[in-house]
Amino acid sequence: MNEIKRKWDLLPKEKRKACIDEIIIFFKQKRDEEIGIIAAEDVLDFFLQNIGTNIYNKGVEDSKNLLKRQFEDLEVDLNLLLQE
Repeated sequence: MNEIKRKWDLLPKEKRKACIDEIIIFFKQKRDEEIGIIAAEDVLDFFLQNIGTNIYNKGVEDSKNLLKRQFEDLEVDLNLLLQE
């Protein structure tokens, strides 16, 4: 059976299963509620769909800022090599 891949679900299959297991454990330990795999998948999908893009975009923005700082440092280092 083919799995449906949604654009907001960027998790590898193994990580998705681990997250679902963690959600089930969380509900049992913290809320004293038994939920099944389908309910845990729904919770995970809800968060991935609603905040996954924001988290992804934050990671991209952080990477851009890191690269900017590194290129600024490189420019300073190269300017120090200039001879007059």
